[in-house]
Amino acid sequence: MTRGNNKAFDIAVVGTGGIAAIHARDAAKLGGRARLVAAADTDPERLAEFGEQWSVPRLYPGLEALLDAERPDVVHLCTPPGLHAAQAIACLERGLTVLCEKPPTRTLAEFDAVAAAAHHGGAFACVFQHRFGSGVQTLRRALASGALGRPLTAVCHTLWFRPDDYFDLPWRGGWDNEGGGPTLGHGIHQIDLMLAVLGPWQEVVAVAARQARPTATEDLSCAIVTFDSGVIATVVNSLLSPQQTSYLRFDLEHATVELEHLYGYSDRNWVVTAAPGHEDEVAAAWAGGPTGLGSGHGAQLNAVLDALEAGTAPPVTPADARPTLELVAAVYASAFTRERVRAGEIGPGSPFYDRMDGVGAPWATTAVTG
Repeated sequence: MTRGNNKAFDIAVVGTGGIAAIHARDAAKLGGRARLVAAADTDPERLAEFGEQWSVPRLYPGLEALLDAERPDVVHLCTPPGLHAAQAIACLERGLTVLCEKPPTRTLAEFDAVAAAAHHGGAFACVFQHRFGSGVQTLRRALASGALGRPLTAVCHTLWFRPDDYFDLPWRGGWDNEGGGPTLGHGIHQIDLMLAVLGPWQEVVAVAARQARPTATEDLSCAIVTFDSGVIATVVNSLLSPQQTSYLRFDLEHATVELEHLYGYSDRNWVVTAAPGHEDEVAAAWAGGPTGLGSGHGAQLNAVLDALEAGTAPPVTPADARPTLELVAAVYASAFTRERVRAGEIGPGSPFYDRMDGVGAPWATTAVTG
């Protein structure tokens, strides 16, 4: 079936919690280009509610049952992080395309296994939707033009708040099931966007702490990241911040570019301040970029479908996403060993390759008070 010049793609959703509803909503906004044909969940009540809300014609009690009966164009993995790797591999071994929620996996070892499974003919794309808003496209274009000058320093802060009862779900707050705290599960979106703008990172020095939340993972991390280009960035990931914000700032020779939002941005969330004497060139460079596209899941899904229609790899590919996950692992490694960690150092044989807590969090034998 086609609509206009675009093919209509069949999608299936695995895991029908809150994030799945966002996927379903944004797919529905694509005007028939994406059809939600199936869903799976081990919770029958939640699955039935999801199916009724989004008019899903076929419902399954688990991924295997869905895969035995369906061959959708895209499988959306909206399950807890501990399930991502095995479920992605099951889909990829059948040659399917997977769009996987963050974090893509709990560890680098799992991630590399997923990437290897894509050789069966499937494709794996990570949900990093902030790459797809027009604001970041404009920034990357302006950087490439040279009008903003050389990047010098940056700020990447994910300052969110999660109360104690947020961790009542059994898969949250633990290394085994969730894989990590806000560095892996929350700040990873801003970290990925920072890397998409600034390019390869070189080394990191970091600290992490469990300040207040009843978790095994951290609830706060702070890092200084040096990039291949020489840019130095500060990165903070917090679940302790009642005044919530997601804030990125890029200070360049000729301008400061700021993005402040919470869970998604539009053009109005970007502020550009030119350095004295560079007002006209900076304004012209920014005005020349695309406009009007926010950073929602729909923007990435549309790009994934464009790629499938063109026969190219859907974004964000494993090669694109791995540096982001590697930087997260390096933040933990630096924080827990109190050493600088360079890109490429965490591989097979490193404890931080197989688990984000690696040698063990320093607070593992202490109790949270207060």
